[in-house]
Amino acid sequence: MENEIADLRRRIDNLIRTGVVTDVNLKEGTCRVKSGKLETRHLPISAIRAGDARVWWPPSVGEQVTLFCMSGNPETAIVLPGLFCDAFPQPDDRSKTLHVHFPDGAIIEYDANVSALLATGIKTASIETSESITANTSKATVNATESINATTKQATVKATGITLDAPTVTCTGLMQAKSISVGGSGGGSATINGPVSIKGSLSQTGGKLSSNGVVLDSHKHDGVETGGGTTGGPV
Repeated sequence: MENEIADLRRRIDNLIRTGVVTDVNLKEGTCRVKSGKLETRHLPISAIRAGDARVWWPPSVGEQVTLFCMSGNPETAIVLPGLFCDAFPQPDDRSKTLHVHFPDGAIIEYDANVSALLATGIKTASIETSESITANTSKATVNATESINATTKQATVKATGITLDAPTVTCTGLMQAKSISVGGSGGGSATINGPVSIKGSLSQTGGKLSSNGVVLDSHKHDGVETGGGTTGGPV
């Protein structure tokens, strides 16, 4: 009877234990845990979801975990990460905040106190969908220190005004515009290199209209005679 009581006490004491991960088998999804003087075999790791939706987030060596030992037997335990400890303290102290701190320094968090989502310290990010992506907001800012590349079959931008603020704007193909205004109050200018074809009326006011150095509205001709003769060239 005493042996049975002692065994029962031992099993009750072993139902729930805490320990530290000493080794992780990533292929098998198991880990070894040292709890007091006991070091377990490789045990299964509990997951948030493990059905049609699955989450893979293994513990790391040195992480403090909880062992749930069925029938009080550590050999049948399930490992539940994780418990904060001196080696790995909590990374944040705000309420209503989800904060994930990765070992490379990347941080993903949502702070409900200010309704702010943050992702920082990431080298690359990829989002791929088979149909569409929709983003709705009142303001959007994109800062790229080197370049921005966008590739698509058809692009449409609707706005009350568009400002292209760059020393040079290059269009490699045909550019069509219902109307165009060049210059403005700042006294800008335009230069066209290559043949120009105009269909319709051409009006010019203010300044001089010249061709090959000859002002069209004020130049003179020599050799002017009455009758059907031809004048000389522009003076």
